[in-house]
Amino acid sequence: MRLLPRSARSAFRSTTLLAACAVLLTACSGATVKPGPAAASDGSGFATTPLAPAAKGPLSSFTWSLYAEPQTLDYALAYDYPPNTVLANVCEQLFRVTPDLKIEPGLAMKSATPDPLTRVYTLREGVKFHDGSTMTADDVVASLTRHLLPATGSAWGSAFKNVVAVSRTGPLEVTVTLSKPDALLDELLAASPGTVESAKFLEKAGKDYGSPGTGVDCTGPYAIDTWAQGDSITLRKNPAYWDSGLAPKSDKVKFVFVGDPAARANGWLSGAVDGGYMVPSASLAQLDGTDKGKVWFGPNTAAADLAVLDLQGTLRDLKVRQALSMALDRDGIVKSAAGGVGVPAKAPAAQGAWALVPDRTAGYFAQLPAPVHDVAKAKQLVQEAGATGKKVVMATSSLAPEISVVGNAVQAAGREIGLDVELRPVAPDAYTALFTDPTARAGIDLVVTNGYDSTPDPLEFYQSLRTGDFGNYAGWSNPEFDDLFDKAAGTADPAARADLTAWLQQIAVRELPSIPLYEAPFSVFLGNRIAGAPTGIPQLYYPWAATIGAAR
Repeated sequence: MRLLPRSARSAFRSTTLLAACAVLLTACSGATVKPGPAAASDGSGFATTPLAPAAKGPLSSFTWSLYAEPQTLDYALAYDYPPNTVLANVCEQLFRVTPDLKIEPGLAMKSATPDPLTRVYTLREGVKFHDGSTMTADDVVASLTRHLLPATGSAWGSAFKNVVAVSRTGPLEVTVTLSKPDALLDELLAASPGTVESAKFLEKAGKDYGSPGTGVDCTGPYAIDTWAQGDSITLRKNPAYWDSGLAPKSDKVKFVFVGDPAARANGWLSGAVDGGYMVPSASLAQLDGTDKGKVWFGPNTAAADLAVLDLQGTLRDLKVRQALSMALDRDGIVKSAAGGVGVPAKAPAAQGAWALVPDRTAGYFAQLPAPVHDVAKAKQLVQEAGATGKKVVMATSSLAPEISVVGNAVQAAGREIGLDVELRPVAPDAYTALFTDPTARAGIDLVVTNGYDSTPDPLEFYQSLRTGDFGNYAGWSNPEFDDLFDKAAGTADPAARADLTAWLQQIAVRELPSIPLYEAPFSVFLGNRIAGAPTGIPQLYYPWAATIGAAR
C-alpha cells in the first residue's frame, strides 16, 4: 500500500496510514513492553502471534475504538484503517486473507486458469446479502467492474490494469479476461478489489453508496445497524451468515471515534472501550502495567521508509541517496520513533510482507547488506558527488509524531555529512496530498511513509516501483527492474515468483528509490472482558470481530 501495498492507488492508502500508524509508532522513549506468548517473529525483532486466546463464550456487545471516523464505507475507496477495520466484518471478498497471512477461499469456492489470460471463479451457492437476497454472478460482475469505471475513482484501479473484461459465464461463475498474465490478481481479490456488493443495491445507492445515510449491503457476519456521524458506527449480527466457522460470538459491535492517542488509552484503562488496534506506543508502558487488559503483538507487513519524491535535484545522484541512508542512526530512530519496539529495516518492503513463502524469507534477507551507520563514509560520498552544501527538502507534519521524529533525525544526519536538509511543515491534509497529487510534491525531495501489503505477496509492494506506476512518486525508472517485474507477475508458481521478487528487492536496495528505515509489529489492546481477536494486520480484511467473545 505507496509504500507498502502498491496495488491500485494504495500509495494513498499507505500514507494516510501514517495517521493510523501514529497510534502504533509514536515516540515513547524506548518503553519496554512484554508481548503475549509468541508463535513466531515477523522480522520486526519482536515476538508475535496471529491470534489472542480464544473466546470462551458469547457477548451481547463490545466496544472498539477507531482513530478516526471513516469518510466512506465504499469498498472501492477503502484505503485506510478506519473504513477497512469496519468493512472487514461487513463486506467480503472472493478470497480471504487469514490471520496468519495465508489466502483461502471466500465467496469464491475456487478459481481456475484454463489459459494464462483467463481466470474462472466458481462462487458459493446460497450466500445471502444482508437484505436477504441471494448472491449471483451478476453481483460479482457489477462489484468488480466498478473498479474499471473512471466515475468510481477507485483507489484500487491498478489492481485491474491487465483486466480486459469481467463476464458472467454461469449463474455462479465469473470469468476475467486479461491482456497479459497477472499472478497478483487472485491475491488482490482477497482484499478490497475482490469485495462483492449487491448489484441491485449499487444501482439504487448510486453516488451515495457507502455514505452514512445509505450504507452498504454485503454478505459479512455483521451488517450496519446505525451510523451516528461524528460519534460511532454500530454493527448487528447477521443471523444468516454462510460461514458457520465464523458465526459471530457477539450480537453487536460499536465503533467509537477517538482521535487523541492518550484518550484512546484512557478509554481502555477505564473500561469504557473494550479494545482497539494500533496501540499508541507512547502508552505501551502504561498499558503494560495495567490489570485492565493486555497488549498483544501480531504479524505486520509494513515498514517505515523515506520515499524519494524528486530524482531531478540533489537526490538524483545515487551516491547522495547512499550517503543519506548510511548517515541515519536507525537504532536511535527505532527507539525514539517506534518506542523501541522494532528493528532497522534492510529493505523497503518489510520481512512480514514475505508471507507467500515464509520458509525462504530469512534466506532472501540474508542476501541483503545490513544497514550501516558510517558518517565518515557518508560524508565522503557526498563530497564525491559534489553535493556538499546542497539542499534536500523533507516534508514534515503534525499528522503523526513519528514524522517529526524521523524528520529531525534526517536533518541531523544531513548536517553531519554536509547536506542542508530543510524540514518543510505541511498541514495534515496537504501531507496526504503528497501521495495523490504530483503538483503537491513540487519542491519536496523526501517524505516518510509507512505502508503495508494487503496480501502475503511482496510483489505487491514492488509493483509501485515500476516505471509509470501510481506509487512511483519520483518517476524512478530502471529497465532491468521493469523486465524482471513483468516476468515475476507472469509466474504462477509462488516459490519461483518469490525468487524473482527477491531480485527486485536487491535492485531496490542497491538503487534506493526508497530508503528503508525500520519495521515494527502490529498491536491490539484487549480489555479483560473480551478475548479471541486476531492480532495482526490481516484484520483489515479478515472478519475479526466475529471471533471476539467473552474472556471468561
